[in-house]
Amino acid sequence: MLRLWVLLLLLLNGVYFAWGQGWLMVYGFGPTTQREPQRLARQIQPEAVRTISEREAAQTLHAEQSAAPAKPKLCLLTPVLDEKQAQAVRAVLLPSWPTTSWTLEAATQTERWLVYMGKYTNPAELEKKRSQLDDIKIAYETLPNISPLAPGLSLGVFETQAKATTALATLVQRGVRTAKVLQERPALQGLRLRLPALDDSLLAQLPPVRAALGEQALAPCPAE
Repeated sequence: MLRLWVLLLLLLNGVYFAWGQGWLMVYGFGPTTQREPQRLARQIQPEAVRTISEREAAQTLHAEQSAAPAKPKLCLLTPVLDEKQAQAVRAVLLPSWPTTSWTLEAATQTERWLVYMGKYTNPAELEKKRSQLDDIKIAYETLPNISPLAPGLSLGVFETQAKATTALATLVQRGVRTAKVLQERPALQGLRLRLPALDDSLLAQLPPVRAALGEQALAPCPAE
């Protein structure tokens, strides 16, 4: 009896092995195979796929990052500085900024004259004057708070006192009564600070420079 069971198990194992190898497919028996030829057809250059090490992957990433376009650098410029302001800026820049990262260029500031209304003692008075100018259709600009002439209104900016005086006479004929000609800034021979190529590291060092400049603002360099 035992011998019969052994022979039966050997027979079953042999049949299973033959089934697994697909030898019985001619009789309609065998495992189901998964075939998706359409996926193979969609592969693009499968022979180009290869396994690389972590070191090779890191080198490839570094090369791609190096080849990426560099972030554009920022150029900033000040108005004309007098000698005292220029000395204060030098004291900040000389110890820590590369000498190629900044220049102090000789520059000339032309005088500027305003047809001016103000100063006004309170916002209500300023708004009243603006309303009156709107009624007679006179263009104006409200001076920014950082201006020593604020709160006030500018009815025009001119290069010379004579041009400002001529403009005021025209405005008087149109109904303006309380405007006057005032020099906003004198002509000045001085220096202009240029920071031609600010990257992230130099931008981080900019606050002390701004503090040394005081009211003199840094603005983007004009397109050349």
